[in-house]
Amino acid sequence: MTPNLLILGGTMEATALARAVAEAGIAGVVSFAGRVERPVRQPLPQRVGGFGGAGGLAEYLRAEKITHVVDATHPFAAQMSANAISACSMAEVPLIALTRAPWEAQPGDNWTHVPDISGAVAALNRPALRVMLAVGRMHLADFAPNPQHFYLLRLVDPPKAALPLPRTQVLVSRGPFTLADDQALMEAHDIDLVVSKNAGGTGAYAKIEAARTLGLPVIMIDRPAIPNRPEAHEVAQVLAWLDHSASFATERGV
Repeated sequence: MTPNLLILGGTMEATALARAVAEAGIAGVVSFAGRVERPVRQPLPQRVGGFGGAGGLAEYLRAEKITHVVDATHPFAAQMSANAISACSMAEVPLIALTRAPWEAQPGDNWTHVPDISGAVAALNRPALRVMLAVGRMHLADFAPNPQHFYLLRLVDPPKAALPLPRTQVLVSRGPFTLADDQALMEAHDIDLVVSKNAGGTGAYAKIEAARTLGLPVIMIDRPAIPNRPEAHEVAQVLAWLDHSASFATERGV
């Protein structure tokens, strides 16, 4: 069976996988949710936008004759990941997730774990601080109940409308970032506290290292629960899975 791959993308890992797939001569498409205006250009064909839930994704898989799906979305894209699991079950298409291992606290880290965005908002119900808020633009309005803080925001795209937080500074930038740069950034803005999702990986880890170096506390938002699925942490593991499952299907005469 000749593979025809769908990569659910939007991460550095998805781009690395797309590059490896293209170099191997494997057919595929990379799908973006459309939350970023300028997605990184991929070496495979791209599509942008949702599928219309799990049912819509299952129909897409059938219509496009997709043979394999790799969920390489952000670890916090829980709904998309759940839809992918359901859709692949409905369409009888094998699925694997290319995930980042979560960050683990190291000596010198001062983390307060919260289960979700609401927990982070509640943890900021305190006197005014200077906060580096690293949660992405989709959740900024959730922090409106705490307008007393100054918020340093680093966004991939510039905001299109007035921000829901009265005291902010926006930096438009795309990672990966370095420890030296993030330490200098926090010092320049007199940051007291960092709020971060536990995204894992290396591209956004510099702010966690910088907070450790500067002795700053971090409110760490734990990852959402996702139903069980096969997972890999390396591109090579996904390619091996793809080769194995394609060979298995050929042996069965599929």
